[in-house]
Amino acid sequence: MSEQILVNVTPFETRVAIMEQGTLQEVHIERTSQRGKVGNVYIGKVVRVLPGMQSAFVDIGLERAAFIHIADLQESRVARNNGLPQQQIEKILFEGQSIMVQVIKDAINNKGARLSNQISIAGRFLVYMPFDNHIGVSQKIEDDTERERLKNILTPLLPPNEKGGYIIRTQAEMASEAEIQRDVEYLCLRWQKIKEAIQTHGAPSLIYQDLDLLERVMRDMVVPETISVEIDSRSASQHLIEWSKVYTPDITHKVNHYTGIRPLFDTANIDDEINAALSRRVDLKSGGYLVIDQTEALTSIDVNTGGFVGWRNFNDTIFKTNLEASIEIARQLRLRNLGGIIIIDFIDMDNPDHQEAVLSELQKALAKDRTRTTLNGFSPLGLVEMTRKRSRDSLTTLLTEPCPTCDSRGYVKTARTVAYTIMREILREAKQFNPKEFRLILSPQVIDLFLDEESNYLAMLDDFIGKPISLEVDNSYTQEMYDIVLL
Repeated sequence: MSEQILVNVTPFETRVAIMEQGTLQEVHIERTSQRGKVGNVYIGKVVRVLPGMQSAFVDIGLERAAFIHIADLQESRVARNNGLPQQQIEKILFEGQSIMVQVIKDAINNKGARLSNQISIAGRFLVYMPFDNHIGVSQKIEDDTERERLKNILTPLLPPNEKGGYIIRTQAEMASEAEIQRDVEYLCLRWQKIKEAIQTHGAPSLIYQDLDLLERVMRDMVVPETISVEIDSRSASQHLIEWSKVYTPDITHKVNHYTGIRPLFDTANIDDEINAALSRRVDLKSGGYLVIDQTEALTSIDVNTGGFVGWRNFNDTIFKTNLEASIEIARQLRLRNLGGIIIIDFIDMDNPDHQEAVLSELQKALAKDRTRTTLNGFSPLGLVEMTRKRSRDSLTTLLTEPCPTCDSRGYVKTARTVAYTIMREILREAKQFNPKEFRLILSPQVIDLFLDEESNYLAMLDDFIGKPISLEVDNSYTQEMYDIVLL
């Protein structure tokens, strides 16, 4: 299917929308003040070693100390590959030690960035690993002849005096020798700059910064099916064209400066789609709908028929809804960038053939995802379990924050619950203190309740404590907010 990439650039934020057949599939957002750190290389200082967790905290100059596990240490990997006993992290790292590390996962929520000292530098077709010594090929290149062709092209191009290994990326499929050679030269230059920086920088310090979002778009997201990359900033489009001439000259012609009168994202209703992606409910064209709940532990997706009654046979109605839902679920995972454990509750199907068809449709839709996914079959409870690699914040985490009104519960106490809580508190206060009067400062909703349905109870409380109770409205108060003033 044909793709189009739309890029909205402002001084404070860059947003990238990937469209497929006119439908939004992915959104990538990079804010100038919150630019991701994945791929950056640092000289860090070990601040704490935790033998019990086989991990260590490393100061790389960020607000929160980063985290490295024994499995992400090059020394441990070499030992495993050679069949040697598992090494202990306290034998490798010590407090105060300087170490070159790379961020492999950004800080998420309250967790610091995750690190590895297995450095890798990505180009368009290759990934260079200076501390490895083998040549690998992406598993997504399935043709054995093509895999062998790429290895035969790369091997003679390797610099004779430079150690290190390479992974041939999926994008390299059908790439020419000239393109691969250009990538080798680019990666060798990058590594040379890092080695020079090591000699002049102390810990903690940044010695290599990965490409920004615009450059990563050209390196990773432009595929043969991409028709064009439309950018609404003249300076950004010029920069990308110049950058592309050096590193991705074969796709430079796809970059265009958008000069239309309407804002670029408005032409495809991108902002409306983003706002809809922050909602729990996703409506399907048939009348069914999804309910997506994102939690700390996992993401649950519930499929419902809703108002869809288009088929005479109820089983066929369920089957059609689940088929449509499977395609939309794959799109929502990409659009919302949901990661980790994902549980899908399709509408129950008694027909095993229907179950297999829904799984097959879901697997087919997931194949378009650039992020690694693992799909399991139906569990005994009728749930589909899957995982999607979590490498950056979800759209909800990036664009929203916990609700101050409901304290992130997702709901608020009813006005009646708040009113009864206030009356109980007045009883407690009346026993401990002897004020002349109680003044209640309340939200409009609770005031209305006290003046109407709960007026009798408030009058009874007034008589019982023998103190007058006055009401004062504050329109800025949310439903759960109130103050009890003792006069």
